[in-house]
Amino acid sequence: MDYPTALSVEDFTRNLARVRARIDEAAGRAGRGADEVRLLPVSKTVPEDRVRLAIEAGCHRLGENKVQEAVRKHDALLETDVSWSIIGHLQRNKARDVVAIAQEFHALDSLRLAEALDRRLQAAGRGLDVYVQVNTSGEESKYVLHPDDVLDTLARLAAFDSLRVQGLMTLAVFTPDTTRVRSCFRLLRDLRDRARDVDPGLVGPGGLSMGMSGDYEAAIEEGATVVRVGQAIFGERSTPDSHYWPTHEA
Repeated sequence: MDYPTALSVEDFTRNLARVRARIDEAAGRAGRGADEVRLLPVSKTVPEDRVRLAIEAGCHRLGENKVQEAVRKHDALLETDVSWSIIGHLQRNKARDVVAIAQEFHALDSLRLAEALDRRLQAAGRGLDVYVQVNTSGEESKYVLHPDDVLDTLARLAAFDSLRVQGLMTLAVFTPDTTRVRSCFRLLRDLRDRARDVDPGLVGPGGLSMGMSGDYEAAIEEGATVVRVGQAIFGERSTPDSHYWPTHEA
């Protein structure tokens, strides 16, 4: 699918309306309300001048894959009312940056990272909304939690008072095969449901952060509560989506 580059407030307003209409339609097909799905626009690789236009068009929370890029944009856009979500793999030595600028973190993938974040958050006297990232694609990755480890990890996260678990997150397999893509989303939903059966408190509100520009409608039909949409709002990136899949360090 082609994603024209948004270069004006009007472009962003039109793209946002188009994405929200498709969210409404997908939710309706699943017998869900559109208000059950939060759109998280993703501004990774987009320069600050265009991010300003997106903010003016109504994007008040933005997702960034790399914390260094998020810090740069946060500092450049301090006068705006935008807040930041980190959605990509985080090295432990960058925990301080997330604590300094982010309102939520969608890629918690280990207890060691949880410890690093909690230590910084306790020192700062604040909490952080987090989603636990799960490898549902079956592809090898040292950065994403294996499905078999989800329940134990969620139970252990209860020890970290500053981390407010909101649910689970995944990247579906990078393929045009919609059956395989949907299977990733269903696995995440099943894991959430299993955690609820064990202890409803393990996954907080039980959110499912899944779905990107190429598959967010299918994700909504399978239960997504947050969809992370970049190219359909901002325009096509020079870096392919495959660069951000679990086998790559983003």
